Amino acid sequence: MDYASLETLRARHPAWRLLASPHAPLVACFLHRVFVLPNVRVLAAADLVESLEDELYGLRLSLGPDSFPKPALDYLNDWAHPDKGWLRKFYRQGTDEAQFDITPATEKAIAWLAGLGERSFVGTESRLLTLFELLRQMSAGSEADPALRLAELQQRRDEIDAEMARVRTGDMALLDATAVRDRFQQFLQLARELLGDFREVEHNFRLLDRRVRERIALWDGSKGDLIEQIMGERDLIADSDQGRSFRAFWDFLMSSRRQEELTALLERVLSLGPVAELKPEARLKRVHYDWLEAGEHTQRTVAQLSQQLRRFLDDQAWLENRRIMDILHGIEAKALAVREQAPAGGFMTIDELGADIELPMERPLFAPALRPAIANVRIERGDELVDADALFNQVVVDTARLSSHIGKTLQMRDQITLGELVRAQPLRQGLAELVAYLHLGGEAFRTVVDDETQEHVGWESQADDGGVVQRSARLPRIIFVR
Repeated sequence: MDYASLETLRARHPAWRLLASPHAPLVACFLHRVFVLPNVRVLAAADLVESLEDELYGLRLSLGPDSFPKPALDYLNDWAHPDKGWLRKFYRQGTDEAQFDITPATEKAIAWLAGLGERSFVGTESRLLTLFELLRQMSAGSEADPALRLAELQQRRDEIDAEMARVRTGDMALLDATAVRDRFQQFLQLARELLGDFREVEHNFRLLDRRVRERIALWDGSKGDLIEQIMGERDLIADSDQGRSFRAFWDFLMSSRRQEELTALLERVLSLGPVAELKPEARLKRVHYDWLEAGEHTQRTVAQLSQQLRRFLDDQAWLENRRIMDILHGIEAKALAVREQAPAGGFMTIDELGADIELPMERPLFAPALRPAIANVRIERGDELVDADALFNQVVVDTARLSSHIGKTLQMRDQITLGELVRAQPLRQGLAELVAYLHLGGEAFRTVVDDETQEHVGWESQADDGGVVQRSARLPRIIFVR
């Protein structure tokens, strides 16, 4: 917080420039309504221009026709200029239409502006309890003495037993309306901050992806050195506190049991009377799915980084193979040139492919044959009433048959989608066979994933009553390449 640092922030940081801009009310209210409030990550230029035109039309009716005279697209391009940095303008692969997204600095400025308003209710109890719980978790999680750890667990167990005893007698301590509202506001604040944190994590990975692309474009050394530097930076981010925390959050939220538990808790809390009086947004019921969507954008950025590395390796391998072929053609041309007039004597030597090394200590020692120990045990008669159906109800997917089907198809075609493979040879074992296809696509064959196109894969399965049920799965288009 020294003068020089603050002066640099005032001149260069996009959030400070936004707060100091004369158009800050327009930028903040419009971007908050379009991006932050509905948790939208990317918008096409046409949709964003249409929304801004409607916003500008309403402002011109109330403030006069001379207010904001430029077209909406000019304002968006100005906000996305590097001198401002309030929007990120980019082009997705396979399309020539511009896409827009707000930057983490813009979201920070909007969150700070949202916190300037007066609050009718400021809860402090929930924050104190949260701080106390965090301190207890840190203290318990870092305690290495087993005796102290067991003593603390025993104390917590006694407290839980005492509370269970009070509940059995009908003495239940319930939260009053004030405590419920206090905790619900704390939950709302943390949920919004979490969505903003996702955008900043994605921004950090995007900066890494940009550095990788710049380095690949200008690299003239060996590919091993380049990959070592790139993967070093990638591992540095993944192993940092931010990367470890994001990975732990993602693993926690990807659990289907956790998602069902979050859904049930949200429905119960939103149905409480004190919470309903606050009139929360209907979108709050699916806030955990918004977290999943935001995390998926971050994962896609990491996937783009891996795809860029793979493309670089393919290009380098093609160039090296071409150089090897040029050398071989040169050797053939020289051999043909001296075919009629072969040089006399030995004119060329070839090193041995490998040295035969036999060390005395590597010879195996004598090992006596093992005599099987046969126990003289009387064989008892087994239970005849055991149900043997479990031995025949196991589902085993024949991956060799699936691999043969993919290989034969790729002999006639350069590429084929997973949906076409399933339509040519329908799934016999349902979802298990579909997962086997995905496993083969990641292990035995080369595949390309098209995230922009969704594909439906269907199959028939047997219902509990003996009938046939049609089932389907929707997933990004997966292309098997020769």
